[in-house]
Amino acid sequence: MAAPTMDRSTSAAPAAVQTLTIAKALNNGLRASMEANPKVIVMGEDVGKLGGVFRITDGLQKDFGEQRVLDTPLAESGIIGTAVGLAIRGYRPVCEIQFDGFIFPGFDQIVSQVAKLHFRTQGRLKVPMVIRVPFGGGIGAVEHHSESPESYFAHTAGLKVVSCSNPADAYWMIQQAIDCDDPVLFFEPKRRYYEKGQVDTTAAPGPLFESRTLRTGTDVTLVTYGPMVRTSLDAAAAAEEEGRSLEVIDLRTLSPLDLAPVYESVRRTGRLVVVTEAPSESSISSEIAAKVQQECFYSLQAPVLRVTGFDTPYPPSKLEEEFLPDLDRVLHAVDRSLAW
Repeated sequence: MAAPTMDRSTSAAPAAVQTLTIAKALNNGLRASMEANPKVIVMGEDVGKLGGVFRITDGLQKDFGEQRVLDTPLAESGIIGTAVGLAIRGYRPVCEIQFDGFIFPGFDQIVSQVAKLHFRTQGRLKVPMVIRVPFGGGIGAVEHHSESPESYFAHTAGLKVVSCSNPADAYWMIQQAIDCDDPVLFFEPKRRYYEKGQVDTTAAPGPLFESRTLRTGTDVTLVTYGPMVRTSLDAAAAAEEEGRSLEVIDLRTLSPLDLAPVYESVRRTGRLVVVTEAPSESSISSEIAAKVQQECFYSLQAPVLRVTGFDTPYPPSKLEEEFLPDLDRVLHAVDRSLAW
């Protein structure tokens, strides 16, 4: 299905460019969608009166009422199952999974029902719903609060999977995901929620399912998404001080993958380092490595390298800095690639 187009920017009230956190940009994006379409419903654990654990839905129940912002029981399977019924009856539910590790009780609903209903009914039913997932580590949390489960869903046919990395994308991508007629898993980098950036609410956004080059370079291509975008940009800035030019591409969409800009970049640089927080085994990073090897084999001057989380359960918070990819690990991979 074609990516949804957005014309909301032409009707939005004029506003100056604002400096927002990712959290506030998501809140504003949800609010804009709810104002534009009375069929948009927000539901999840503590999303109403509390405004969500991270306050992403703060103030929405007050402004739109309890019929459109629903505090649900602590039951992810029930949240997703209820949203499926609402979606096929014409609503556009936005479900919040409070923490990434809590998505697994709803996994069966997502992969058995959400992903398959459109295909199973030969297109007669659409399932226009969004499942918001704060994901990744770096917040000093306990078990089940720092997972990176995106590969499970990118592997599942019938689902769209995206991840924002900055406030401008957060504001526009959540609206585009809600407008999409396909089910969208929307992964939000929780440790970046309070990082700030400029958001122009009057600018026309680019397509939802499209990767984006954030920094141009000539020596090595860094491909990343979500929480590792900031890490990769910092690594590129540090490398510049040593006379090395790194190109940074934010995937933004994980299913479908938009790798055309990656291929073009690798054909120029001859080198690729993929940076993700998720473990490397059978992952999005391994899929990227395989496809680049297939498409750019004769352009590669070094093997595709990956900087990822380790293939272990996420560790206790005291050890998470050892688990998470950081600037030094990225630069070490760059050194290895250039030394090949």
